[in-house]
This record gives sequence, C-alpha cells and structure tokens, in this order.
Amino acid sequence: MEEQNLSSYAMILSSSSVLPMVLKTAIDLGLFDILAESGPSSASQIFSLLSNETKKHHDSSLVNRILRFLASYSILTCSVSTEHGEPFAIYGLAPVAKYFTKNQNGGGSLAPMVNLFQDKVVTDMWYNLKDSVLEGGLPFNNTHGSSAVELVGSDSRFREVFQSSMKGFNEVFIEEFLKNYNGFDGVKSLVDVGGGDGSLLSRIISKHTHIIKAINFDLPTVINTSLPSPGIEHVAGDMFTNTPKGEAIFMKVNFFKSFLKS
Repeated sequence: MEEQNLSSYAMILSSSSVLPMVLKTAIDLGLFDILAESGPSSASQIFSLLSNETKKHHDSSLVNRILRFLASYSILTCSVSTEHGEPFAIYGLAPVAKYFTKNQNGGGSLAPMVNLFQDKVVTDMWYNLKDSVLEGGLPFNNTHGSSAVELVGSDSRFREVFQSSMKGFNEVFIEEFLKNYNGFDGVKSLVDVGGGDGSLLSRIISKHTHIIKAINFDLPTVINTSLPSPGIEHVAGDMFTNTPKGEAIFMKVNFFKSFLKS
C-alpha cells in the first residue's frame, strides 16, 4: 500500500467513532424514514419534515452535513441538481439504508442495534478497556459494577434497548436463517436460551413442526413481560446457574455467528 493510501487509511481509523454516532443521529431524527417515504430529497426538504415539536430553528445546514457524510460511506446516494442556477444536493437511500429504516414491512430493522451499541451504557465501558487489561476484570463489569446480564435484569430502560435490538436482529435474518439452517432437523425438544419474548422460537417451531416441546428461557424480568405463545413454555431463570433440559439447546448469538460466517 502506498504511503498516501496508508495515511488516508490511518485518518479513517482515527475518526472511526464518528460514523456510528452520525448513523445513530440520523436514525434518531428519522432521516432514513423520511427518505423512505418521500423519496430522493434535498436537505432543506428533509429538514422541513422533521417534527416541529422538537425543531427550534430553521437552518438545515447541519442536516446537510449529516446526509453528505452518510453518502460518503455509500449509506445514502447523492446527486447534484440546480435551481435558479444554484447547485444543491439530492439525497436518497442506498441499498444498505433499508436496514436502518423502521420495520415497516415485517422485514426487521438494525436501527435498534445501532442504538444499543451507541448507548451510553455500552460506550462508557470502552473507556475502561485499558484499565481492565492492566488491572483485570471485564470492562462492562468494571464500569457498571455488574454484568451485562445483571444490568438487563435491573435497568428497565436498558432492557428495552437490548430487547428491541434483539427483536429487530431476529426479523432481519430469520427468513434466510430458517431457509438454510438444518440443525433443528429431527429435534423434538428445544430450549432457546436468552430467547427474549419467544418470537424467534415461535418462528422456528412453526417451520419445524416435529418439535413437540419448546422452552423459551430468559431472565425473570424478560419472561414476566412475554406474552403467551402457542406451543411455547416460558421459563424464567439464570443461564449461569441452571438451564432447562432439552434435546437441543441453542443460543441465538452462536447460531447466527456460524450462519453469517457460512
């Protein structure tokens, strides 16, 4: 790699924290949803569609910079138009942007996942990574005085952020996952460890009708808010203490990691 390319790459790495925060801001402002509904638009047009309840000024320049930045990463498209001889940018959704719009077609959204990883609870732990290397322990535990599992159980706001991200993730990948993964063939009893509201397990048993016993296992605070689902038994507990017995036990994170790699 030439020196100029190396320095450019180093600069990209130096500012790598900017992209996820700008992406989160665009999601929070609803910029992707506005473009999904209105089609290609200018920054001023998009800004005019933001909620008047939260807008306190009429300057769209910062929105334009956000849109331009996202276009530089091919998250948005950008073309130039003119009006009265003055050029201005028209922004649209690039193919990947569909994953950051609201779940309008039942296909899921990764917007909640962006919000999870940029949540202060998560980002704060990275400031303790160096100390954890030198002094021991895990960055998350050292930052918050508890594990992530414990915090999900005790902090209702963070629990909602976490569960929303898992649900959106499920809906994005579930169809392809069920189509290509054959590890459930022949299984008669299945335990979903950390299954949240049981929606993923419900989809699994609807396809694999040979599964006659399905257990959704998660923390009590999660199970207590789960709605009854035909064919599923909700069981509360702690995976680090004890898990229900089943012919097969799966954890979504490991299954999806293997699936996505393949």
